[in-house]
Amino acid sequence: MPERPPDRPSPATALSLAGFLLIAGLAHFVVPRSYQRIVPRLLADPAFWVRWSGVAEIGCAALVAYPATRRLGGWVALALFVGVFPANVQMALDGGIAGAGFPFGSPVVAWARLPFQIPLIVWARRVAG
Repeated sequence: MPERPPDRPSPATALSLAGFLLIAGLAHFVVPRSYQRIVPRLLADPAFWVRWSGVAEIGCAALVAYPATRRLGGWVALALFVGVFPANVQMALDGGIAGAGFPFGSPVVAWARLPFQIPLIVWARRVAG
């Protein structure tokens, strides 16, 4: 079996990121109100942003899943993870998702999850090669 170049991620690494992105993207359509509540207030029409960020995540999943577009998909996913960070900050500032039970309605969990964006960015960067 030929060895993988050191700058290339394993197919499992890439496909697991694709699966994560697909599930996250689909969740935007299954439970849109949860996401709409965390869209930063300065952005108008939260439904618009939730729909299109869901489409973007699904699109990134497709790019990452296909070997010929995997590198591009990793970079686009990285940019997406950075781009949605303000929504995570908004959720922390709001003390979690209003009306949601534990863990999503917890201010401690909302603040504690902010650093977890870093491993997502690193994961996407690894897939980008």
